[in-house]
Amino acid sequence: MLFPLFNFEFTEGVAFDIRTTPSQMGVLTETARQLDGAVRTGHPIYSFAVIGARAEEFADIDNFSGYGADSPFARLRVLGGRIAILDLPDQHSMTFYHHVEEMKNVPYRFHKSFAGDYTDSSGVTARRSTSLRSGSRARCQDRCRSDGRTPLEQSLYSGDRPARIRLRVIDADRLFAAVERVIDDGRAEGLL
Repeated sequence: MLFPLFNFEFTEGVAFDIRTTPSQMGVLTETARQLDGAVRTGHPIYSFAVIGARAEEFADIDNFSGYGADSPFARLRVLGGRIAILDLPDQHSMTFYHHVEEMKNVPYRFHKSFAGDYTDSSGVTARRSTSLRSGSRARCQDRCRSDGRTPLEQSLYSGDRPARIRLRVIDADRLFAAVERVIDDGRAEGLL
């Protein structure tokens, strides 16, 4: 299982320590980060805690770009993984879209570099640069339903959507293909 440990303070010049920098993605992800045996991937903004039998397959990931071909997003897809979303609206939970956008080299996003102090698992601190593809944040306007779901996502997920807590699951490869079609059809801006 991969848990997002995203922490955006590195973009503001705050030092990153792979051993101690907390997740800004909630108590569940922070708890996963602290579990014995959890492996943390190396990106100072978009890292993941990985637990389970295949966790060591993520130990070597120290990607430069947050969403690139060498990122945990790509490894998840290669391994046939699934993405679960717990109690978040679609437009606030699918960072995987940015991985597809980077793989497709979309023209509306560009690489932005960040540099700062980075402490590795051995306790060695050095200056490090990293990158994210970013761009204008177009709002999901006419293409979203009142519950924040886009037409892209309405039929792709499996799982329950009870009134209080919602858990949805999707195959990473299936989502990649669907988002790729949206990009290829020229419908991505303002939707993803």
